[in-house]
Amino acid sequence: MDSDAPIYTIRDAYLHFGARSLFSGLELYLTKNARYCLVGRNGSGKSTLLKVIAGQQEADKAEIFIQPGTVVSYMAQDDELSGFASLRDVVLSGLTKEQRLTEEYKADILIEKFGIAANANPKTASGGERKKAALARALINDPDILLLDEPTNHMDIAAIEQLEETLSKFTGALVVISHDKTFLKRVSDNTIWLDRGIVRMLNKGFDAFGDWQERIYEQEDTERRRLNKKIEAETEWLHKGVTARRRRNQGRLHKLYDLRNERREQIKKTGSVDLNIDQGEIKTNLIIEAKNISKSFGERTIVSGFSLRLMRGNKIGIVGANGVGKTTLLRMLTGRLEPDTGFVRQARNLQEVYFDQNRAALDPTKTLKETLCPDGGDYVFVLGESRHVRSYLKDFLFSPTQADTPVSVLSGGEKNRLLLARELAKPSNFLVLDEPTNDLDMDTLDLLQEALANYKGTVLIVSHDRDFLDNTATSLLYMAGDGSVVEYVDSCSNMLAKIKEKEERIKPAAKLVEKKEKPVRSASNQAPRLSYKDKRLLELLPDEITALEQQIKTLESKLSEPDLYARSATEFEQTADALEKAKQQLDEKETKWLELNLLAEKNPS
Repeated sequence: MDSDAPIYTIRDAYLHFGARSLFSGLELYLTKNARYCLVGRNGSGKSTLLKVIAGQQEADKAEIFIQPGTVVSYMAQDDELSGFASLRDVVLSGLTKEQRLTEEYKADILIEKFGIAANANPKTASGGERKKAALARALINDPDILLLDEPTNHMDIAAIEQLEETLSKFTGALVVISHDKTFLKRVSDNTIWLDRGIVRMLNKGFDAFGDWQERIYEQEDTERRRLNKKIEAETEWLHKGVTARRRRNQGRLHKLYDLRNERREQIKKTGSVDLNIDQGEIKTNLIIEAKNISKSFGERTIVSGFSLRLMRGNKIGIVGANGVGKTTLLRMLTGRLEPDTGFVRQARNLQEVYFDQNRAALDPTKTLKETLCPDGGDYVFVLGESRHVRSYLKDFLFSPTQADTPVSVLSGGEKNRLLLARELAKPSNFLVLDEPTNDLDMDTLDLLQEALANYKGTVLIVSHDRDFLDNTATSLLYMAGDGSVVEYVDSCSNMLAKIKEKEERIKPAAKLVEKKEKPVRSASNQAPRLSYKDKRLLELLPDEITALEQQIKTLESKLSEPDLYARSATEFEQTADALEKAKQQLDEKETKWLELNLLAEKNPS
């Protein structure tokens, strides 16, 4: 079979939900070795299209061809796993009974690769653990077509990078839906855009999507302007004398009506989310001061000896693997949880808006209107003015008819938008965003990023979305899981690269530790002795390390001066750069000292 020949084709496909058309006349084909990202706004029908390809939902009408013997695996956005006793059983459910007799070992390979808690109960396991198990289930039968709906939701950055590596080696056809732009850029080489019921395909990855989308919209705008000019000309002619020539010119009048109807029927771009944030007033520069705070649960240390001065206008991201305690740190900094040691002080007159990752603030029994107008009426107070609730809902991509629908029927993305609509309208000078990007579509993400960039207040963000953090956070707090919290004045992408470099530098020392634990070898095979230069370094390094630690303390103290940036932006940047270089030198010298010390212990002189 030709490797470029489609293994799946769907033509002339139509699907309606009531009066709403998800797509009409749709045509799509998938080839092996191609990795497609499926993009489009929330509610455009991406997940439904994925279900149609998976054979889990029928189109109203469609011509479908699939190569005989093709294996299709599908992972839903929220797989139902409560019927399984353990996450290992979830993974094994991807195999048939016959396959389990000879291929059960594949489950153990995938469980180890993704670091899945195999014996955990799906009912009590975290969202990230359930997601990894569902992914392993989709991969275990070596599918020819792999369909993934929001695979990175609830995953930490390490798990996302592991998934990226796995998908880079996948040889079948991959179709993935995700709001994680960095993930899409790394895994896709083709783009499927579902927009207003129309599917467009581009033989380039997500990197090229933005420019392509703009070109399409510009073409539509040009065509719309051309049509409007034509209508204006016909209308002007009509007003000049159609009444006197009514019988003779009925044809031209009908042409005008047809043009108006064409414009009415013309598919227009959906409205954009209007994310203006009402900003409260605060006069103090120091928003939060945490001094030597620690927190443990039993024998497990979450935070140990951490200090922070959060200044007005800072936008700080909190990053780390699932379970390291990011939300715990957030709750301590916002006064929701007392530290075991140390203290946290907050500025007076803080007007806080807390965006909770569990969306617990939404009452599922209330309507959208009742959610935005809890005291009744039809108006919501936004940015100092009164807005009709239906008009305000339209800013967030809701139709006026949805105002009276209950929150319980909304999708995850729609609940996010509703919560944003309610919370961001409140006057605030301090935003706390715990996983705000989950289930948001890309257009809403872009607008949220823009709103945060223009926001003059202070922001704390917990997120695994690397692109979102790159575009919003002024610095990052990295939690390694051992109680340490390290601040990086850098982008998330650069920070992760530096952490990987540090881990690579430490590997030689770790290998020396392993060798030390092995039986003593014969004299001829023993490790080389320290040279005179190495011995001299071993003597000098402790003093150099102490000097660097003092330099780092001095630089950190200088950066914490509230008026430094206002006094001299250049001096602030130079100090930040010097601090980063000092930290890197400290890492290098500590690693070198460890290597030499281990070598000296192995071969004492």
